[in-house]
Amino acid sequence: MTTARLQLTGITKRYPGVVANQDVSLKVLPGEVHAVLGENGAGKSTLMKIIYGSVKPDEGAVMFNGHPVHVRNPQEARTLGISMVFQHFSLFETLTVAENVWLGLDKSLTLPEVSASITAKAAEYGLDIDPARPVHTLSVGEMQRVEIIRALLTSPQLLILDEPTSVLTPQAVEKLFVVLKKLASEGCSILYISHKLNEIRELCTACTVLRGGKVTGVCDPREESNASLSRLMIGAEPPALTVREQHLGDTVLSVTGLTLASAEPFGTDLADIALQVRAGEVVGIAGVSGNGQGELLQSLSGEDMRAPPGSIQVSGRDASRLSPGQRRAMGQHFVPEERLGRGAVPTLSLAHNLLLSRRDSLGAGGWIRVGALKAQAADIIRRYNVKANGPTAAAKSLSGGNLQKFIVGREIEAKPKLLIVSQPTWGVDVGASAQIRGEILALRDAGCAVLVVSEELDELFEICDRLHVIARGRLSPSVDRAAASIEQVGEWMSGLWDQQASAQEDHHAEA
Repeated sequence: MTTARLQLTGITKRYPGVVANQDVSLKVLPGEVHAVLGENGAGKSTLMKIIYGSVKPDEGAVMFNGHPVHVRNPQEARTLGISMVFQHFSLFETLTVAENVWLGLDKSLTLPEVSASITAKAAEYGLDIDPARPVHTLSVGEMQRVEIIRALLTSPQLLILDEPTSVLTPQAVEKLFVVLKKLASEGCSILYISHKLNEIRELCTACTVLRGGKVTGVCDPREESNASLSRLMIGAEPPALTVREQHLGDTVLSVTGLTLASAEPFGTDLADIALQVRAGEVVGIAGVSGNGQGELLQSLSGEDMRAPPGSIQVSGRDASRLSPGQRRAMGQHFVPEERLGRGAVPTLSLAHNLLLSRRDSLGAGGWIRVGALKAQAADIIRRYNVKANGPTAAAKSLSGGNLQKFIVGREIEAKPKLLIVSQPTWGVDVGASAQIRGEILALRDAGCAVLVVSEELDELFEICDRLHVIARGRLSPSVDRAAASIEQVGEWMSGLWDQQASAQEDHHAEA
């Protein structure tokens, strides 16, 4: 019998008002790629943090390579040979990429040696990153690349990956899978958390399913279908999306000649951005994180008010220099990609977080009608199936996916004329993803103009009417979803649309 690389027995972890893990047992063999599948709030992240030593279990035992261990902190985990890439990153924003990576490595290495290792590893895995950049200048996707590289540089025996592909192109995902399969063939065990069922079926050789903190099934995902995995995870198949015929209205968002130097020293300059979104349509922007999405969204939301006059118009009115509040007054609502810190104040209750973008619960003189505020929050929690301890629960107490459902619900329920949403279903389970996408399509059918920025190509192809691609601060022409392909969009992510267009023109000329 092969000794298990990792064996958990009877793991239980309780928090006030919730049992995150209840009597969980899990076995991972050497060289096995083992998926942990479950809807948001099922206890996956808590279980991974227990393995990594950042959370202590109340009950249960952990065995590593056949020996009982008590992992008291992540440093001890790394010493054992356990590395983890978190969904919510653990990086010091004031330090550089190299300094952050250096903190988790053997201190006998010099900083220049670490920088060289990062550059080599980044090139090997197609994870482009500059070791000298301060972390606070990185996009969310670039931060995830840092976490992946940091974990791989420790040569782990057990690698825990929490949603590792959500910011990669299809080509980069294929390359990462080659790397992970090679690691597994060399004996490294991988614990893999993802809501992308196709990925799990392609990559993983075993799967443990959690529901409500308990193990509800163990299977070989290669022998399952997406539908059967969904049933194991949420007890049902996600509802099919209904895409109705378009009824286009007037242009709600018009961007022309938006050229803007990034406010960050390592940011991406925007070059002659042009796009339009009409009432009754969903327009998507695809691209690898760090190609100008952040700068574009800051200009569109009003966080950056340096856009050239007239370059951004909302319902025919120049909005380029208007604040976020002024744009909300015009019917524009915005969902940022960062949930905690921008989408929600971590320490405030869900009810009070409504006040970030909603003012309909304010009474005369600006007094907060607390009862109305709590009722609104409770309605969003119920309608979007948010797992939370009521409207008074602090935002930071929710799992990432549940907080995302609440934030998206908050903006959709405001009945916007224009909704700009970044990464609408990042880290959200299949059932909740289907619900959020369905709500976006319902908004479109009701006459709202929707702009979606996402690195989930499947998502964009599912809900968008037209697609753009952003690369190095430039925006491609739009292409109808029906005429686009995953391969074409993947190539455009490298900025190749000009070459493709000229090649097509040459072909037509020859014909």
